[in-house]
Amino acid sequence: MTPATRQEVLGLYRKILQIAKNWQSASGQVEETMREKEYIRNEARTLFRKNKNVTDPKLIKQCIEECEARIEIGLHYNIPYPRPIHLPPMGLAHKQGRTLRHQEKLRKISKPIYLKSHDEVS
Repeated sequence: MTPATRQEVLGLYRKILQIAKNWQSASGQVEETMREKEYIRNEARTLFRKNKNVTDPKLIKQCIEECEARIEIGLHYNIPYPRPIHLPPMGLAHKQGRTLRHQEKLRKISKPIYLKSHDEVS
């Protein structure tokens, strides 16, 4: 990891912790706000620790893009949780000649960048 990339990653981590510190839930209830703040901190801690040994520059760039996307979506919609995708279970492939393996591959490819690591952690 280059020093510039390291600084970018640490800056994102600090930004997430700052967001968690100042977070207010959409409902305004204190207990929900505390739950969401804790979720933000735990999710960031888990994902950053999981990816701390990543050395491939392309994979690092993908993780940074995912982090930035989740930050922007969370701030825009005022929800800390990843937004789910709504795809029908067998809605991506033609009904004839496609196997389940191909169906799973299409679902994986169609998954938005902000959900790439969510299934691995949850």
